[in-house]
Amino acid sequence: MPVFTIKNAANTDRRDMRKRIVTGVGIAGLIISWIFMASGFPSFGQSDQLPGRMKTMKAELTRNFDALQNKEVPPYYISYAIDEIRTQTVNGSFGAINSQTENTQARLRVGLRTGSYEMDSTRELRSGGNSLAQALAGSMSVSLAPLGEGSDALAVILWQATDGAYRSAVDRLAQVKSAQNTQLAPEDQSDDFSRSKPQTSLGKPADARVDLDKWADRIRTFTAQFNNRPFITAASGTFQNEVRNKYFVDTEGSALLVPANYMRLQISASIRADDGMSLPLYLSYSGYSESDLPSEESVLADIRGMIDTMEKLRIAPVIEPFTGPAIFSGEAAGVFFHEVLGHRLEGQRLKSDTDGQTFKKKAGEEVLPTFLSVTFDPTIRELDKFILTGAYDFDDEGVRAEKVVAVSDGVLKDFLMSRTPMANFSRSNGHGRAAPGSAPTSRQSNLIVESKKTLTESALRQMLIDECKKQNKPFGLLIKQVSGGQTVTSRASLNVFSITPLVVYRIYADGRPDELVRGVNLGGTPLTVFGKIVATGDRREVFNGICGAESGQVPVSALSPAVLVSEIEVQKRASTPEKPPILPQPDAKSRAGK
Repeated sequence: MPVFTIKNAANTDRRDMRKRIVTGVGIAGLIISWIFMASGFPSFGQSDQLPGRMKTMKAELTRNFDALQNKEVPPYYISYAIDEIRTQTVNGSFGAINSQTENTQARLRVGLRTGSYEMDSTRELRSGGNSLAQALAGSMSVSLAPLGEGSDALAVILWQATDGAYRSAVDRLAQVKSAQNTQLAPEDQSDDFSRSKPQTSLGKPADARVDLDKWADRIRTFTAQFNNRPFITAASGTFQNEVRNKYFVDTEGSALLVPANYMRLQISASIRADDGMSLPLYLSYSGYSESDLPSEESVLADIRGMIDTMEKLRIAPVIEPFTGPAIFSGEAAGVFFHEVLGHRLEGQRLKSDTDGQTFKKKAGEEVLPTFLSVTFDPTIRELDKFILTGAYDFDDEGVRAEKVVAVSDGVLKDFLMSRTPMANFSRSNGHGRAAPGSAPTSRQSNLIVESKKTLTESALRQMLIDECKKQNKPFGLLIKQVSGGQTVTSRASLNVFSITPLVVYRIYADGRPDELVRGVNLGGTPLTVFGKIVATGDRREVFNGICGAESGQVPVSALSPAVLVSEIEVQKRASTPEKPPILPQPDAKSRAGK
């Protein structure tokens, strides 16, 4: 459920699909080579080759690291990361603009570790509810940084932030050492930090700007389509252009300037049924440039389709509790794999003693049907003619992004690793990610599902009907669109997932027309539901979105075919006693004062 927030026990995501947004709430360039010279640690050679901001970062990194080596507890690693983000945003509702803004902010993250790669100040303290994610966050100092290339103010802020991070790291290391005497040793005895080859890449800073007035006109046009619709209680549209330039240096010798650009258009509306149930629907489009987004005519056509579906949903029957077969559309299946599988392959999470560690000891074992393979590949930006917005060149720990074959022919092969190692998986594969100002943790990128057992859409539908007859069920379900979900990964509670569908159809075994239903929630346990996947479609669909977890919101993608599951369990969604609006929505005449 992308924005999803994963905590100790659960995660919640909000995802923006190319054509639909998925949201939920949880309980969970030019490359320049540098010559390195000795100066306590590798340094960058010709400083005049660096942009002004990075010159200051490199100089302060050297000065502060060298000065702290004289202390009783010296740091063994420091990193400086600055994310400068400029966002252009326009938001509107019912044909009017509510806000039109441009904002630029730079966030500094200082990472400082005392101790050694084997045991350092970021180790999880197993008492007091202090998780590994909290320990990693405690190793960081976060503050705002000056905009532009000015050096004096930045030097002062780097000095202050480093001093604060050092004090915290010294205190935490003392706690870690004390815990060794009072607590049982953790089951996972792997190091606290992995070594990584220094990376050097200097890209040209991104500066993509759009005409916000043009987008304001479009937002007016898009949201005006919801006027004069009696039962639509809310409608909005938002366009955002985000330019992010990442500056990174560390004491191992890495020096990176990595530009990125993301654009998103979101349209949302909500209708209320006579029984008080609120029924939201969403459209969302994502890309790296304006050319990746659909034409105005295409968006208007999608809006008309969404309004038509909303009108039908308002009078659709509420589903009764049900177990039986179901087809997840490609988009819905992408959310399913992201939630149920992806989060359980994030290595940092699996190392924590607070996590359920569903798949930690299953490497080499079959975890999915043998016709399925799952990879995570942040190195590609397009596949099957779909834009994938979970791409990047370097992660937020300065490690080059790598393709990870997580599941091959159903067998678990690898995990998503940051620089936090775990047993038998000691190196990062470039999946340490974070929102600006947050501590990087293992996160997903572009999730890609491949299948060797594919059927055409009509054949998959017939297989669903055959399964209904086999189970003596009057119908199966087609889950077209979901709003998100939550997945519990903590060992403190039962590891389950739940997903909230928005558009669901009953497909009748006796040939009756498909029937739209509403009020559906579905859930289950990961190991059980994976064993019930019986076939997939032959055409993949994309899901592009924003996933929020312990390390904040990061762009992700999922590309998946439709999936047929032999059995799922659904229940009624919670409703409210609130009636539809008493007053009618204003029409053209009333707005004109007639």
